[in-house]
Amino acid sequence: MAAAAFCLLGSLFAVAQFTNILVGRRGFRNMESREASQGTSNDSDITAVMGFSGFGKKARTFDLDAIFEQTRRTAIERSQRVLVERQQEVEQEMAAGSGPSGNTPPSSGPRQTPKDDSSSGSDSDSDSKLIGPPVPPGAGVDESEDEDEDEDDDDAPVGPPLPPGYRGSTADDDDEDENEDTKDEEDDNPVKRIPDTHEITLQHGGKTVSALALDPSGARLVTGGYDYEVKFWDFAGMDASLQAFRSLQPCECHQIKALQYSITGDVILVVAGNAQAKVLDRDGFQVMECIKGDQYIVDMANTKGHTAMLNGGCWHPKIKEEFLTCSNDGTVRTWDLNSEKKHKAVFKPRSLQGKRVMPTCCTYSRDGRLIAAGCQDGTIQIWDRNLSVHTKFHCRQAHAPGSDTSCLTFSYDGTTLASRGGDDTLKTWDIRNFKKPLNSASDLPSFFPMTDCSFSPDDQLLVTGTSVRKGEGNGKLVFFHRASFQKVYEIEVFDSSAVRCLWHPKLNQIMVGTSNGLAKVYYDPVKSQRGAKLCVVKNKRKERHAETLTQDYIITPHALPMFREARQRSTRKQLEKDRLDPVRSHKPEPPVSGPGRGGRVAAHGGTLSSYIVKNIALDKTDDSNPREAILRHAKAATNDPYWIAPAYAKTQPKTVFADVEAEDEEDDDEPEWKKRKI
Repeated sequence: MAAAAFCLLGSLFAVAQFTNILVGRRGFRNMESREASQGTSNDSDITAVMGFSGFGKKARTFDLDAIFEQTRRTAIERSQRVLVERQQEVEQEMAAGSGPSGNTPPSSGPRQTPKDDSSSGSDSDSDSKLIGPPVPPGAGVDESEDEDEDEDDDDAPVGPPLPPGYRGSTADDDDEDENEDTKDEEDDNPVKRIPDTHEITLQHGGKTVSALALDPSGARLVTGGYDYEVKFWDFAGMDASLQAFRSLQPCECHQIKALQYSITGDVILVVAGNAQAKVLDRDGFQVMECIKGDQYIVDMANTKGHTAMLNGGCWHPKIKEEFLTCSNDGTVRTWDLNSEKKHKAVFKPRSLQGKRVMPTCCTYSRDGRLIAAGCQDGTIQIWDRNLSVHTKFHCRQAHAPGSDTSCLTFSYDGTTLASRGGDDTLKTWDIRNFKKPLNSASDLPSFFPMTDCSFSPDDQLLVTGTSVRKGEGNGKLVFFHRASFQKVYEIEVFDSSAVRCLWHPKLNQIMVGTSNGLAKVYYDPVKSQRGAKLCVVKNKRKERHAETLTQDYIITPHALPMFREARQRSTRKQLEKDRLDPVRSHKPEPPVSGPGRGGRVAAHGGTLSSYIVKNIALDKTDDSNPREAILRHAKAATNDPYWIAPAYAKTQPKTVFADVEAEDEEDDDEPEWKKRKI
């Protein structure tokens, strides 16, 4: 009860404030005037003593009981007045409906006396009185009339009056109706949303553009081709000259098969014709390179990587560190960006007989739970990402056996799979019923093993490219309606084949890679966003010409000497000065033509080595027989022995020499194998 009473008091107090403003304004003014008159004398006294005014003001006091009572009476009177007015309206309606008989039903509602009406009227008059200065004469208009006139003024059209009989709508209404009609038509017809009114051409090289990739934001485009080059294009940084800002060969002399940005756009997967996929950052620097497996192991599940040429690859749509590759070694492998020494999982496609088949393309589903691979025997095999042993879905006759299925892609809703076959067909499949294709289109020539297909951003169209031989026509981008699979539109792509096609969902622009080395971008100024629209509006940068070698001198006679440039003089005076300089006119040293160093010839015999060579090593006599040269000193040694004869004087006073002839005879009698070899 206390809480209810408190709430009632709060509501009554709020109502009292509003009624105080509207009804009791005069009473408060009188109260203020009395308080002001009483406090004037006090204020004057304090002002005279303190020297400044501002004292003597008192806080207002309110009688809450009187306010509540006044509020209650006002509410009761207004309620009674409203009831009486409603009752009168009901009686008038019934009187009008009774007709000439004038039989009116008796009123059942309460009625007020004239006294009550007069009192309520006085209250309403007091409530409706204006607060503030009086309204100037001639300007007094009823509030209801003013409101009606304001509403009429707002609704009135601006400009001259319309001719009589004109029933059309205004220009704004027409524009709105036209926009709504156009929007409805575009919603009903997906062909209207194809961005093909404008195009730009990017010159990649002279050979086929076999790979295209756009980052998730659509700011950068990467192209790869048969010329082993990977080029980076920045739409925001390019001008109308359309030049790539970086070009590199990440896999040396191997054709680029596939390129794709990760879901975060910070790294790029590069799949080339070798057995090792690479991951590059946004600037082209290598982040990771997959390991190569052992080609002599029979079971490919026991090797750490691929052992044959790669055919395709893509990133996981949910996990930014995982990607997928397929190879001619008959395996589909998943990799982790943080562990390059070994694959993460291996999936092995098998034929009906259980033999190994080569996967030619692979992809993830939109939710990342399924892995699909198109094989060379015409089959499409789908695995659960967490179960690599048995396939979850399998179609044995998806395309012609022996043809390379070039592309598999899932729709954005994840229920439809589109396959581009090497048998010149395009098919769609419902993965919930994977036995037969939903729709099929034929007569779509394909000469390249990476011809792909793509869904539109609204999932209502499917686009693919066609191939032509050189000089036999133009390649085309063909658009099919997903539901009916009718050809609804086509775009001719110059005199070359359309190999790669990419429809970016954020930019609403179509990128096409052709067989003559061009990458084309189709866009619409109204329907497309950013991308190619950023670079086509920029002017080409002016080429900076090299400065000429001649220098023009500016003659300033009144310039200071320190700022004056030295003028070029004649060479004759400079040569005369150089001739007088002993250093510059010194004769150069001759080149080395003999023994010596630093251009100076050394004196003969000036060094120890030259002295020895001169006096000992090169001192040759005419003696041809060394024995005779020794026996030349035999007489001097016999007459004046010094070394050997004194040593044998006591033990062998008489020198005994060997008999040479006897030895020769003995040698003649000895057999050949006993003779000493000299």
